[in-house]
Amino acid sequence: MTQLFTNIKELIQVRETPISFISGTAMSELPTLKNTFLLIENESIIDYGSMANVPKQADEIIDCSGRMILPTWVDSHTHIVFAGNREQEFVDRINGLSYEEIANKGGGILNSAKKLQNTSFDDLYKASAKRLEAVIKLGTGAIEIKSGYGLTVESELKMLKVIKKLKENYTIPIKATFLGAHAVPSEFKNNKKGYIDLIINEMLPKIADENLADFVDVFCEKGYFTVEDTDQILKAAKNYGLQPKIHVNQFNAIGGIKTAVAHKALSVDHLEVLTHEDITHIKSSETMPVALPSCSFFLGIPYTPARKIIDANLPIALATDYNPGSTPSGNMNFVVSLACIKLKMKPEEAINAATINAAYAVNLSDKVGSISRGKLANFFITKPISSYNFLPYSFGENLIESIYISGSKV
Repeated sequence: MTQLFTNIKELIQVRETPISFISGTAMSELPTLKNTFLLIENESIIDYGSMANVPKQADEIIDCSGRMILPTWVDSHTHIVFAGNREQEFVDRINGLSYEEIANKGGGILNSAKKLQNTSFDDLYKASAKRLEAVIKLGTGAIEIKSGYGLTVESELKMLKVIKKLKENYTIPIKATFLGAHAVPSEFKNNKKGYIDLIINEMLPKIADENLADFVDVFCEKGYFTVEDTDQILKAAKNYGLQPKIHVNQFNAIGGIKTAVAHKALSVDHLEVLTHEDITHIKSSETMPVALPSCSFFLGIPYTPARKIIDANLPIALATDYNPGSTPSGNMNFVVSLACIKLKMKPEEAINAATINAAYAVNLSDKVGSISRGKLANFFITKPISSYNFLPYSFGENLIESIYISGSKV
């Protein structure tokens, strides 16, 4: 089936030549076409161009007068498979407790783990599918989902199997990340080495046997996992073909970026605290820095210094960090707005960070992230707007009129 979208006011993120990601000053360049058409066949983009050259025939013709088309957002860092919520911790923070203080009282990740361990597979799947459908309706067309709220062999596998079922039942590209090293469970409170041994000797082999993960992650942070712990886990994960995507530098710079880069991490995520040395290590790599500004917004912590990263001629990607504790939102539109408002990124930089660079951060550059011939027809049509600058400007309004995933309207 062919579908022809005509009279498009502006087609955004048009890439004739395939690229993996863009860096530095190039992030200010957002290629577009005005007064154009877009032709898709089945699940793929097959052509686009000036309305002067519009094809004569198609199975379906959609008039997009006054509207713009962008590739769907790519959310490269989420935790949407979780049980329950942590609204009480939200109130605790309002009453003055810090994220660390809440965690030390048995809240935080351990709170989510306890709830998930007591939730059935079916209930967990249904709740996660509902969240996935919600973020798709907000314009997300590819997503990464982590485990990490299980913290036992059985529950980590349960989470990853939920992600696997989501992959089977939805056409949106989904990547799975094993994050067993998210926190040390209470039963291993005085035996972190024993928990790391459990990750390496039991979790990793079973995950590999059932092909349940694409990536591996570690929360490399004071009070969680040290640089040495991270190095040990990543060495073991390499034996199973799992590429690292690392939580690092959220509250402290402890050397985790150097270790992540040494292990050829695909991305380093958070980076609210960033040193000159950290930037130097990233510059020597093909690792993507990923900012999670809605986490900073929700927790009231510093924002990733995006300008420092871009001015160092590095790339940057954006993601939501959707999770029940520090970012209970999967709204990439809000993330793009925050990037402009708080990270001082130009709209062009933010859109590039949420599309082409975010696709790289999940190894999906060949499938999504731009309007390119041969890529998946994953895009959204805006409501009538004046320019793409209006998307981050009008941060409280849903400006998406319709969404297509693999050529099918959602």
